[in-house]
Amino acid sequence: MENTKLNIVIITGMSGAGKTVAIQSFEDMGYFTVDNMPPTLIEKFVELLKTPDSKIDKVAMVVDMRSRAFFDHIQSIVTELTDNVSVNFKLLFLDANDSELVSRYKETRRSHPLAIDGRTLDGITKEREILADLKNLAEVVIDTSELTPRNLRAQILQNFSGNTESNFRIEIMSFGFKYGLPLDADLVFDVRFLPNPHYISELRDKNGTDQEVYDYVMEHPQSEAFYQNLMKMLVPILPAYKKEGKSVLTIAFGCTGGQHRSVAFAERVSRMLQKDWHVNTSHRDKDRRKETVNRS
Repeated sequence: MENTKLNIVIITGMSGAGKTVAIQSFEDMGYFTVDNMPPTLIEKFVELLKTPDSKIDKVAMVVDMRSRAFFDHIQSIVTELTDNVSVNFKLLFLDANDSELVSRYKETRRSHPLAIDGRTLDGITKEREILADLKNLAEVVIDTSELTPRNLRAQILQNFSGNTESNFRIEIMSFGFKYGLPLDADLVFDVRFLPNPHYISELRDKNGTDQEVYDYVMEHPQSEAFYQNLMKMLVPILPAYKKEGKSVLTIAFGCTGGQHRSVAFAERVSRMLQKDWHVNTSHRDKDRRKETVNRS
């Protein structure tokens, strides 16, 4: 580490402005990430990162400023990191307008951390006053009012990824049509035409990541035909999406409940594409039926 500059990004900003999406984006870029880092621990943490035994060369940490005392401390830390010649430091501030923040809190049914006995808007106003000076110190300010999580990730990649070749990423997901279409999907494939493991008693409570379910889905001729034709279409067009400048391509597979067929196909396609592309895999509704049963 003594011959390599340490890359440090501190992520802060308004509560509800997208810090969770931001820290996940940095993790996708290979950063060591820390959520909710207390400002008083940052200096000690940086010292540990700069020791000869440390293998970490880039770190991103979320710091919430919820008191004036915290701000006074972080201000001196920002100055020290900015002046440190052995560190590449950036401060990222995430913002959003008041109406959008209020709307997000209503959607999540959470209370604002600074509005314990008051309205959400009161907490937002108080937080904005506390963070006003810190926002002026930030090298990068992103207003997320009109941004989807995917668009926010794209802006973070644009500002912080030093390797443009890694900017294109494929997100493969499974979902259940009964719970609604994924809003951020670019390509959606319906696999409800395949035989359904739900009607096999020993497979009903398992999912497409279990080998028995995966084998059942894939052993049918129509499954293999669909997969082969799908890959013949997908593989040639992926470079075109990258060339067009798209940072994230989301491919979604849907079945009735998002537990069996869609999961199995998402897993198979992911494994194949991972040979040549950066691929993340998620299963939106894989455990939803189990959670519903448990709640009842």
